[in-house]
Amino acid sequence: MTNSTGDLCDQAELEEKTRLINQVLELQHTLEDLSSQVDAVKEENLKLRSENQVPGQYIENLISASSVFQTSEIKSKQK
Repeated sequence: MTNSTGDLCDQAELEEKTRLINQVLELQHTLEDLSSQVDAVKEENLKLRSENQVPGQYIENLISASSVFQTSEIKSKQK
């Protein structure tokens, strides 16, 4: 009888270890997926920043060429 009880404990222990291993593997896959998503978002962010530099420079050039903004800059510097 001791052997069957010991076998049941061993079986339960083995099932628990298997469950934990499967859970760890699932979490590793989830982490890999999240890391891939973060990398994709970083790349998209860099791409958008690069694309925004052109219109940003254009706007800065328009502002510096405009007399309306130059007079307001002079007024704000005098304050």
